[in-house]
Amino acid sequence: MEPSDAGPSSSSSSSSSSSSSSRNITARHHTSIVSLQEKNTSDAGKPSVSANDGSACSADEQQQQQQQQPTELQRKLKGRQMGMIAIGGTIGTGLFIGSGTTLSEAGPAGSLVAFIVMGSMVYFVCTSLGEMSTFMPTSDPFNHFGTRFLDPALGFALGWTYWYSWMLTVGSELVACGMVVQYWLPHVTGVIWSLITVAVIFVFNAISVRGYGEAEFWMSALKVLTVIVFFVVGILTVTGVAGGDYIGGRNWHIEGAPFRDHIVGVLKACIVAAFSFQGTEIVGITVGECENPRRDVPRVIRSVFWRILLFYVLSILIIGLVIPNTDKNLANAGGASDVAISPFTMVFEKAGARWAADLMNAIVLVTVLSAGNSGLYACTRVMWVLAKEGKAPRLFRRVTRKGVPIWCLLFTAFCSTVVFCVSLAGNQRVYVFLINLSGLSGIICWLGISLCHWRFRRAYVAQGHDSNHLPYRAALFPFGPVYAFSLLAIIMVGQGYSTIWPTFDASGFVSTYLAIPLFLLFWLTWKYVKKTEWVSLVDIDLDTGSIIEMERNGIIQVFPPPR
Repeated sequence: MEPSDAGPSSSSSSSSSSSSSSRNITARHHTSIVSLQEKNTSDAGKPSVSANDGSACSADEQQQQQQQQPTELQRKLKGRQMGMIAIGGTIGTGLFIGSGTTLSEAGPAGSLVAFIVMGSMVYFVCTSLGEMSTFMPTSDPFNHFGTRFLDPALGFALGWTYWYSWMLTVGSELVACGMVVQYWLPHVTGVIWSLITVAVIFVFNAISVRGYGEAEFWMSALKVLTVIVFFVVGILTVTGVAGGDYIGGRNWHIEGAPFRDHIVGVLKACIVAAFSFQGTEIVGITVGECENPRRDVPRVIRSVFWRILLFYVLSILIIGLVIPNTDKNLANAGGASDVAISPFTMVFEKAGARWAADLMNAIVLVTVLSAGNSGLYACTRVMWVLAKEGKAPRLFRRVTRKGVPIWCLLFTAFCSTVVFCVSLAGNQRVYVFLINLSGLSGIICWLGISLCHWRFRRAYVAQGHDSNHLPYRAALFPFGPVYAFSLLAIIMVGQGYSTIWPTFDASGFVSTYLAIPLFLLFWLTWKYVKKTEWVSLVDIDLDTGSIIEMERNGIIQVFPPPR
């Protein structure tokens, strides 16, 4: 259904309070939603009567039982959980292991510039997502905002692209988990540990949203603590307090430093850095189950700048000071099985910590669990919203009494397990192929968020609203979304340059860019089947599902405004 469609209205007060035709359409949406909620509430309160002879219930009784079943997610995520998820949720193998690749390709200064540039881009993506999610809380910002602010077909394509992106990521994390545990137990097959992992993260997600939030809180806290300890050890190593060798800025004056291959090296490092930041947007999905979106979402989004600066930029700076960019281990470290040559491990070892590899292996194991846990959570919520909007089978609308979309969870866990099994074949070629597909899909979804924010703000002003009245307003509009969109487009097109130059690699090219034709297939197929149209600015519905409407209807508790 397009955002501008309206149902019949039985209320005249809603329409009289509107000053334009678009507002009248919104009022009719609101009235029909409220009346439907009242009907469901009254029906749910009726007692059901079972047959005395134990026979099957009548159609009316079955309908009553279905109405009594919970149909919505529950807003049970606390502010502290969202805050820690935002701070530590993006710290993953891209930082702990993959960061060494940027140092080897761009040198210490080049890698630092790459992470600063890509970090600024991610910051603007998150502020764009934060502004829209605070105004209109939803568990699937990609599909929902794409449908409402762009074109329902684009929303469909963004929603399913994001779902399969994280579904593939969960499958790849299962492979990584087996590799990590084999570091300690090389004679035990990694398949066993991978299956145990999928069972653990399934349980975390099946308990309730609080189960996911609490598990992610403590895993994120452990990752944050590790990075803080790394900062201290790194500074002590650079100054010679630890390890007994004063390093200072010595590694910035060797071959390949401070910039290796100049602008080409920086561009290579930018591509790696962009993929290292993926997962930052998950905080936008948690908004749909946030207890107090008006207070917590702006607070969490504002912390994005500091976590990017502290956890990524400072980590890269310390790595570039301690480890020479000519170290051959840097270029070889890229997967979870390479923990022994992780830049973090190498810094700890230079400080004299012989147990560094075991420590980092344990941290990487937690990181893999965290990524799988978050990925499974994101997939289930996105699929649930797709089902609610008629873009996925009705079966996936069902939730447990704790508000968990159980069928979405089961289906996603099953698909990720299948991906894991497939990844074991082909001497890891399939594994690399799926990683490439997942990575580019995430970039496409970030592009969609930037475009949606551009349209949202323009529609908000075009319909006579003052942007100063937004619950949270992204900084530097319109520069932010335009800057992010431009950088993401460059990354999307240029990330497969090595498959074209100096020689063309057909299989590598397909593996790198397959996500683009898949996205186009989703978009154009749904557009052809549903005959969708681009939504004009004046027809964009800014009332239905907004935080103002939710607070007015009691869906979200009204809290005191943030200071």
